[in-house]
Amino acid sequence: MRKVIGIGETVLDIIFRNDQPTAAVPGGSTFNAMISLGRCGVPTDFISETGNDRIGKRIIDFLQENGVNTEHVNVFPDSKSPLSLAFLNDSNDAEYIFYKDHPRDQLDFVYSEINADDIVLFGSYYALNPVIRPQVKGFLDYARSRGAIIYYDVNFRPSHQDEVMKLTPNLLENFGMADIVRGSHEDFDVLFKKKDADAVYRSEISFYCKNFIYTQGDLPVEVRHATFAKRYPIDGSTTVISTIGAGDNFNAGFIFGLIQAGITCDMLQQGLTEQQWDELIAEAMCFSSECCKDLYNYVSLEFGKNHSFNNKPI
Repeated sequence: MRKVIGIGETVLDIIFRNDQPTAAVPGGSTFNAMISLGRCGVPTDFISETGNDRIGKRIIDFLQENGVNTEHVNVFPDSKSPLSLAFLNDSNDAEYIFYKDHPRDQLDFVYSEINADDIVLFGSYYALNPVIRPQVKGFLDYARSRGAIIYYDVNFRPSHQDEVMKLTPNLLENFGMADIVRGSHEDFDVLFKKKDADAVYRSEISFYCKNFIYTQGDLPVEVRHATFAKRYPIDGSTTVISTIGAGDNFNAGFIFGLIQAGITCDMLQQGLTEQQWDELIAEAMCFSSECCKDLYNYVSLEFGKNHSFNNKPI
């Protein structure tokens, strides 16, 4: 069976409502997607790092409990695990404050085995950080050489707005290596001062990557390809407890759909049919909606069991 390899940061998310802490859960953008995929029975391998402390141990244990391979999660002896404070507003959207106490950014790992049409998920500042860029770029080059599908979640936070000019070469390089680029309206407003899916695709994405997904909260999801464009309305019937992890789980659902439908790298390059896009976006929205039903950053264990490939023909 095909597997998913994720590369990204780990944090402990401490969630506040009305300025009072209500939950503390392991997190990180790629991390959240990997947990949801692991809960659904997808073979997963996570490349990351964590601190040499109680939080780091809990994060590794949590990955293993949810079926994610931790062979490539490094524990650095002189570092503490990062923290994220997430303050939920009245709409249950989060404002973040990050605390990172690593003495220096580090990334030291042996490449995991990658086969044709396995899927690599990467994104956020981790995918742009100049300090670890050589290692990230080397891994992506390796994944491409092995015929993997590369899914890039831009996920660029306003806290890094003053670094946009410095990071743009890495951003464009990521676009060029990706088979699918997914970003939110906030990402492209911060990066390019553009708020329209067509404008972003035409001027910033299409030269580098054919497949583009533009999400915008509770507004419709926009899909763009050289020969295809469609808008997908959001189902507003879900009672939202928290939007933390909604985008991460959109990614997980889309990737789950790629594997379930047997979509290959060649098929993505040639262009998917409308029916294939419909099914992929429906799966992505299903995962995202499920995540929003609770304070946790991933789909529930029950959802994962019901969606598991162990219970479905592939």
